Amino acid sequence: MSKEVVLSIDIGGTLTKVGLVNREGKVLDKIVFKTDAQHQFSNFMDKLKLEVETLIIKWIDVIHILSIGVGAPNANSYTGQIENPPNLKWGGITPIKKIIEQTFDLPVSLANDANAAALGEMLYGTAKGMKNFVALTLGTGLGSGIIVDGKLLIGEHGTAGEIGHVNVDPAGRMCNCGLQGCLETYASVTGIKRTVFELMADRCEDSPLRKINFEEMTGTDISDAALKGDVIALTAFEKTGEILGSKMADTVAHLDPEAFILSGGLSKAGDILLKPIKRHMQKRLFNAYKGKIEVLLSNATSAEAVLGPAALAWLELDHLTHA
Repeated sequence: MSKEVVLSIDIGGTLTKVGLVNREGKVLDKIVFKTDAQHQFSNFMDKLKLEVETLIIKWIDVIHILSIGVGAPNANSYTGQIENPPNLKWGGITPIKKIIEQTFDLPVSLANDANAAALGEMLYGTAKGMKNFVALTLGTGLGSGIIVDGKLLIGEHGTAGEIGHVNVDPAGRMCNCGLQGCLETYASVTGIKRTVFELMADRCEDSPLRKINFEEMTGTDISDAALKGDVIALTAFEKTGEILGSKMADTVAHLDPEAFILSGGLSKAGDILLKPIKRHMQKRLFNAYKGKIEVLLSNATSAEAVLGPAALAWLELDHLTHA
C-alpha cells in the first residue's frame, strides 16, 4: 500500500524548500533551490515544476500525494494570492493557489509563511500541546503567526498577526513595506545588522565586525562575536532584546498567550538574545501576566521549514474529512 503524504512548499525571499511529509510530520525527502525572487514569477514556476518532478520521481511507486501545502510571504488564504510582498519582485498580486493547483492537478492550501510555521510548531514542534501561543520568525524580516484556542488567527481580511509591522518609533528606520519605525527594522537579522552599524559609527571600541561589510554580515557573525564577549555585538543584542521584549509585552496584553516560540536566523543566538528579551518583557508586563508567559526557542532546524506548510495541508485534509 502506498504511503500517504502531502507536498509541502515553503517559499522564501532567498530559498524555496519542497518536501514530502507524512501525517506524523516525518519528512521523507526534501529539496532546496534558490527562489530568484528578482525574476518573473513564471521563471519560478518553471523551476518549481522541474524540482518537484525531480523530487517525486524516485518515490513514484511508494507514495500517494493527497494535496499541497504552500507557505509564502504576504500570502492570503482567503484570496489564494500573494499580495504586495516586499521581498518578492513578482508584481503586486500573484494568484499562486490557482496556478499551483493547475500545474500539479492537486488541491492547494495556502497561508502566510509565518502562519504556516505556527501550525508546524503546534502539530510537530515546540508548541505541541499548546492552544494559545505566538510564533515569531526572526529572519530577514519578522514574521508572526498567532494561535488562539488551537486555531490560526487569520482576521477579517486574511492578514492578522503582522507583529513585525507594529510601530516602535514613528521617526525610526524606514521599512521595506513603506512605513517608518516598524518592529522588523529592529528585531530581525537585517535589523540587528543596522543596529551594529549604528553602534560602530557612534562608538570607538575595536570589534571583529568592523572588518565585515553590511551585505556580507550575517546574524551568525554577530552571535559569534557576542559569544566571544565583543562589546558592540553584546550591546546590539541588548538593544534588540529591549525593543522586541517591550513589544512582546504589548502582544501579551492583547492575547494572553501561554508562550512565544522564536525561530529563524536571529534565534540561533540562544540565551544572548533570550535573556534580554525575557528581562525587558517581564519589566513591561501588566501585573496579571508577570511570571506566566514563556519565551522558548523552536526546536526545528531551517531544513524543517517544510513542516509548516505540511501541517497546513494535513489540517485542511482533516477539516474536509470531518466536514
